[in-house]
Amino acid sequence: MKSSAIEAIETKLAPKPVGPYNQAVLVENWLYCSGQIALEPSTGVMIGNGNIEEETRQVLKNLMAVVEAAGGENSNVIRTTIFLTDLNDFAKVNAIYAETFGQTVSPARACVEVSNLPKGGKIEIDCIAWLGNKK
Repeated sequence: MKSSAIEAIETKLAPKPVGPYNQAVLVENWLYCSGQIALEPSTGVMIGNGNIEEETRQVLKNLMAVVEAAGGENSNVIRTTIFLTDLNDFAKVNAIYAETFGQTVSPARACVEVSNLPKGGKIEIDCIAWLGNKK
């Protein structure tokens, strides 16, 4: 594959990467989004003060901003991975997740508990989206 077939996706509506990676990479019609945590894009400050509902809403807002920057929407997301520092938050996260993905075919998904996340976050979500029907 030629490197020109790979396009970095970047938007100011999501936090800048905190390392040597892109917010997302578009390869043909496939969008691979890096994990998002609850950073406020313009300040880089964590949102929620440890409140899982507030963090989840910010994470999904950041993630969807990246998908939209590539020309997609929530219905284009086909796979997500949710990383939680406490699986006891699973039901609360599911309720908020359904606000973003409940009106369409819900993406395939994995959810795992991890010992720690960047910046002390309680949740991180990444995704893969298919933009084949992109205009």
